Amino acid sequence: MPSAQIEVRREYSEADEAGLIEAVHGALVTAFQIPPQDKDVRLVVHAPHRFACSPRLTEPEFFTLVTVDCFAGRSIDAKRKLYTEIISNLKPFGIPADHVTILVRDHPTSNWGIRGGQAASDLDLGFNINV
Repeated sequence: MPSAQIEVRREYSEADEAGLIEAVHGALVTAFQIPPQDKDVRLVVHAPHRFACSPRLTEPEFFTLVTVDCFAGRSIDAKRKLYTEIISNLKPFGIPADHVTILVRDHPTSNWGIRGGQAASDLDLGFNINV
């Protein structure tokens, strides 16, 4: 049950915004093998002056930060696959690969309150987090 946030420095059409969300969600489904209905992805559009990025970027308006908070247990291979999938899925939106930063933050399941305030560590999640 990862929770993802996409932060961008430019406005997109409503269809592209939905597409960006689906691009990250699709990457999570593929790489982390989560159920497709397990969708928690937010898109935040910043004014460029409120979201600094490296001056080395050739198209700074396309800088994109994807942050994924997830249960601990995913392998480095699953994370590598996630990184590759996100980059690939964002390419159709004109986002250069070197303008994307992906941050994965692993948290113990005891740190997640879900399904009516229960600790995730106390539940059968219905999927394997050790991928």
